[in-house]
Amino acid sequence: MTSLTFEEIYSKLLKLQIFQYFKENDPEDKRILEEAFQLLTVKNFKAKDFIITEGEEADTFFILVKGSVQITRKTFSGDKLALANLDDTMGVSFGENSLIGKSARSASIQALTDCKTLVLTGGNFRQFSKREPSFGYKVLLSLAQQMSRTINKTNNDVSTLYEALYNEIEEDN
Repeated sequence: MTSLTFEEIYSKLLKLQIFQYFKENDPEDKRILEEAFQLLTVKNFKAKDFIITEGEEADTFFILVKGSVQITRKTFSGDKLALANLDDTMGVSFGENSLIGKSARSASIQALTDCKTLVLTGGNFRQFSKREPSFGYKVLLSLAQQMSRTINKTNNDVSTLYEALYNEIEEDN
């Protein structure tokens, strides 16, 4: 249970990519999301707190309800690389891989301002998906599509980097 009501958060949930297959005017979708909402807990973070730390193993998915965060990743040399600054107006969620199973975090997420999040554990997601298969199907379909886009972008980036490195080496010869 949370200190927020479902009606307060419903429109924000529908804007999240992970819930893209839930339709606002479908009473069954609304019922399912309302039941899923009951599994969410509120977790607050102060500015500068780390919500997620790169490399830690965890099984929690977060929805940013209020505030702004910065996503960072360490480079091979150990430097901190800022990837993005995001805020609650952008339909932000993170930790999606934890819904599938425990895995090491691929980036750190630090609160830039005081933040309010809603948290769903992977265990609760999988248990609820057994009870409500359409919930699991719609969320996992969205995750699969997101992962496919990420893989395609990564392949293109690697190809571009390879070509740039190859051209640099050729120029030096």
